[in-house]
Amino acid sequence: MKQGMILVLSVILTLGLSAGEVGSDCTFKGKKLAGKVQFVTSFPDFKVQIVDSFPDLKVKKVTSFPSDCGQWQEVTSFPDFKVQIVTSFPDFKVKYVDSFPGVP
Repeated sequence: MKQGMILVLSVILTLGLSAGEVGSDCTFKGKKLAGKVQFVTSFPDFKVQIVDSFPDLKVKKVTSFPSDCGQWQEVTSFPDFKVQIVTSFPDFKVKYVDSFPGVP
């Protein structure tokens, strides 16, 4: 019984530590965090919280060629990924910036 509890606790701790970790290669769960993004209210690829400090990713909104890390172009169809803005329990946290987007 104790071994089962230890295993469950270690899985919970591992999952808790991995939440919010944007990779140094600018990916989260294998998806590149640059490109065309559609903001949705349900069925997102990622849940994101907008913050002023300690972001996991700095995002610059662009109108074309969103190819570099943290550059997002908002679209209404054919997105590279879908994002839902939340106030709690995000997959990762984002800060909007005017320059130097990417992983802090």
